[in-house]
Amino acid sequence: MSVIYLLLIISIIVAILFFIAFIYSVKTGQFDDSYTPSVRMLFDDELVKETTKKSTLD
Repeated sequence: MSVIYLLLIISIIVAILFFIAFIYSVKTGQFDDSYTPSVRMLFDDELVKETTKKSTLD
């Protein structure tokens, strides 16, 4: 039974470490994407055309 408690404590510690690493990476800008929004408007028309072609073929 003590092994279950030990594994539970270790898993909580690992989860907290991953959460701290995630928060740190968000605060330092790891997930900031400055390229995609500027290019997204160039490809919006192609996506609309593809969906209208698919809907007319159905």
